[in-house]
Amino acid sequence: MRVALFGGTFDPVHRGHLAIAKAAADAFGLERVWFAPAGRQPLKPEGTPTAFADRVAMVRLACGVDARFEVSEVDAPQEDGSPNYTVDTVARLIEQGTGERLFVLVGADSFLDLPRWHEPERLLGLAEWIVVSRPGFSLHKAGQLSASQQSFVAQGRVHLLESVHEDISATELRTRLEQREDCHALVPEAVLGYIREHGLYRAE
Repeated sequence: MRVALFGGTFDPVHRGHLAIAKAAADAFGLERVWFAPAGRQPLKPEGTPTAFADRVAMVRLACGVDARFEVSEVDAPQEDGSPNYTVDTVARLIEQGTGERLFVLVGADSFLDLPRWHEPERLLGLAEWIVVSRPGFSLHKAGQLSASQQSFVAQGRVHLLESVHEDISATELRTRLEQREDCHALVPEAVLGYIREHGLYRAE
């Protein structure tokens, strides 16, 4: 089975996320895309505006649009409050021995930032990568990549996906939600219903 781990804060999950997942699943024959909201994102020490349980609930609703999409709590908050590191998550999935061909699905901006991640070289070697090109980012500029990243690109373990152009800023989206603007074009209807029902993203 070909599976992609799609991590992020998903605060909230939006149509851009779904477009990335669909394009990756279509292009690489993925049977599952696991949306894994991060309990505590290491590169966002300020935390997230929305509780993990709410983010999981919204992702679960959003995943209903495609049978290949599933929400995963593999990155749930840890009991000691420590950050959720992708390298630990991927290693744990591999140790479970489920036999999947595992990919890590990320945006190009995140992949270029990989040297700042925890144990980046080990992480690179654990799985194949699907890197989604976003406006303003290009992996063809080799100078932007570390030597390890260039090596894995050359080995064919990094796969580029350049057909997605939905550039939605989560920060701007939260601002629009706070201001009660119409976000139907950006957020699935079921997710908007959850946001309204639970009073999320309201200006204080």
